[in-house]
Amino acid sequence: MVGVKHDGNELRGRRLFFARCGKPEEVLGVEEFEPREPAAGEVLVRIEAAPINPADLNLIEGTYGVKAALPAVPGIEGCGVVVSSGSARFEAGRRVMFLRRASTWASHVIVPEDVLFALPDGIDMQQAAMLKVNPATAWRLLHGFAALKPGDWVVQNAGNSAVGRCVIQLARESGVRTVSFVRRADLVDELRELGGDVVLLDGDAAVADALEHLGGATARLAFNAVGGESALRLMKLLEEGGTHITYGAMSRKPLTLPNGLLIFRDIRVRGLWVTKWLEHAPCEEVRATYEKLAELVNAGRLVQKMDLVFSLDEWPMALQRLKDADRNGKVLLAP
Repeated sequence: MVGVKHDGNELRGRRLFFARCGKPEEVLGVEEFEPREPAAGEVLVRIEAAPINPADLNLIEGTYGVKAALPAVPGIEGCGVVVSSGSARFEAGRRVMFLRRASTWASHVIVPEDVLFALPDGIDMQQAAMLKVNPATAWRLLHGFAALKPGDWVVQNAGNSAVGRCVIQLARESGVRTVSFVRRADLVDELRELGGDVVLLDGDAAVADALEHLGGATARLAFNAVGGESALRLMKLLEEGGTHITYGAMSRKPLTLPNGLLIFRDIRVRGLWVTKWLEHAPCEEVRATYEKLAELVNAGRLVQKMDLVFSLDEWPMALQRLKDADRNGKVLLAP
């Protein structure tokens, strides 16, 4: 394949890569490459922004649910602009996001056309870069396990996480009420302003506090991203036959499943990995979901917090920023 010409010159690209699994700061490097012309059914995209997600770091470390074929370029999420296309569906200049892992920690990437989703005009590209994972996870939590009605309650831990914030905003859109547990008192007012109905500290008193606010009601669904005792607290707030869904494990502690909750309350325990949904859901369902999410982002009714943006060459600083106590949102790479 020949290289792509841009302004009469060979287009040069840069990307982060790792040839072995390990700590990201030890195994990542930057390399130059020459993007080729896309074949039939392929699209060459210039990346505009790509977030650093925990799943990206787990993939580099070798601890993710799937293993990378080495050498590999990280990046499960991002957005960009079509540079050259072998697809009739995506013309040059079209803004797109990636529906599957596309090695987005790079200046350019070639992907099959069915990996791409066309973004609406005018969408904020940094928000669009974060659209694939957290908003879709929140959407599936709210729509994939029960037919919630306005006025129904859901409970969640990690309310300040990216998914937790999306849950609050998406629940507000449909009239579903939320109880969100957080670890810091200074987050309570912030999440209430975002639309959270009840926001409480996640601790020994959380269940009693939540029951008082619920006033005799119970939750239909519980969303767990922590595990351990925090996950158990959510179970105690579920209605009979309610469903407890785990989508993360921040504490790295296993779930405790009391016999009584299973026998006498018939609590259902499920898991969610949005990647699996993307792989197996009908294409129409996936695209309808992202059309709705993109519409809400474009309208300013679904917003994710962004901290700082770094270039590919600044990747060590980007990784360090992830560890900083004052970080306030996603860290993005903008090649």
